[in-house]
Amino acid sequence: MPQLDDEALWKIARVMHESVRAWQKANGQASSPSWSRAPKWMREASRAAVIWRLENPAAPASAQHEQWAAEKTAAGWKFGKTKSGTKKTHPMLVSYSDLPEVERRKDAMVGALIDSLAKPIR
Repeated sequence: MPQLDDEALWKIARVMHESVRAWQKANGQASSPSWSRAPKWMREASRAAVIWRLENPAAPASAQHEQWAAEKTAAGWKFGKTKSGTKKTHPMLVSYSDLPEVERRKDAMVGALIDSLAKPIR
């Protein structure tokens, strides 16, 4: 994968975030706030996911999820029945094998989207 400047990383993170929102809506899930309304921690987590994927382009979707879970845990998050930035709880803070199929597919989409957006267009 090519090296991208900070502006490009943020653009990809925004598209990824909005794509996840669309995925959530399409699958009847509670939707994350729009990028412009998303809390700083959420935008930074999207950017971190982009950077991780660029550094690990051959990693399976399970590894992307484990990266996300490790970052959340390191930041003090824990499993909870509801997602709460205030309480730092998240219902998807489980191992990849315990995720619902819709979440596994979302993780695969995230990786494919980042891969597609990071490649130069000729």
